[in-house]
Amino acid sequence: MTSFWSLWISFITLAVIFGCLILVVRTRRSEVYKETTTETMHHSFDGIEELDNPLPRWWFNMFIITVVFSVVYLFLYPGLGSYKGYLNWTSYNQWEEEMAHAEEHYQPVFAQYSNLAIEDIANNDTARLMGQRMFNNNCAVCHGQGGVGAYGFPNLADNDWLYGGDGATIKATLLYGRKGAMPPWLDILGEDGVRNVTSYVLSLSGQEVNAQAAAQGQTTYQAMCVACHGSEGKGNLTLGAPNLTDNIWLYGGSFEQIAHTIRQGRNGVMPSHGELLSEDKINLISGYVYSLSN
Repeated sequence: MTSFWSLWISFITLAVIFGCLILVVRTRRSEVYKETTTETMHHSFDGIEELDNPLPRWWFNMFIITVVFSVVYLFLYPGLGSYKGYLNWTSYNQWEEEMAHAEEHYQPVFAQYSNLAIEDIANNDTARLMGQRMFNNNCAVCHGQGGVGAYGFPNLADNDWLYGGDGATIKATLLYGRKGAMPPWLDILGEDGVRNVTSYVLSLSGQEVNAQAAAQGQTTYQAMCVACHGSEGKGNLTLGAPNLTDNIWLYGGSFEQIAHTIRQGRNGVMPSHGELLSEDKINLISGYVYSLSN
């Protein structure tokens, strides 16, 4: 923020506060009657007349207290342009302090499960519940409550895994993240080739397709796709290439959705949580995720 805008914001803020103070004080002083009276303001509305009573003292005093509080607050805390406040308080510093306090307080609780295998955490009711709560706080925004997934986000509650569903692999995914990439094939295959391969891919999961198109697509598939998905379409856990035979689809299993995937490609990213969460916490979350499909 430039010095001009900092001064301008400060000026406007203080002008409003002291302007309101001047207004209420002058109104108070201009009152004709200082105590409760039966005199009216000499106007009425729908038969109702307004008495010319002074402002209630408690109301006036509360307003003065509010003004004093505002000035003290703006001196101690940021609020006047780029002025950081006498206490140099920031929300980020407060967050860091609260996180440090929570880490110190709860770390011993997490640490008692640090030596348990992921599979054992899944079978420990207390540990699994702790993992569930941390999953809901950190993972449910993408994978949903209970890990049921969403469009573009894998379902963690079934037995279909892109990289493997054993405890060690789940933990590695959380620690280091994953980057999945399906290259676009439109420029190589052309639109007819895309639709033929789509027909063949759908046939792998037992869906009804145009037999002639599927046969042509099979030839293309064997030449272009087997390196990742395998000759039978069973996928490859090392590469994160999905199984095409189980009728479970990350981006939808309709003809047009699969054709779009082949035509334009896909890029999926599971962010690394190793720098966001301690390994003890990741152990607990991994145990909960493992339990969802076991």
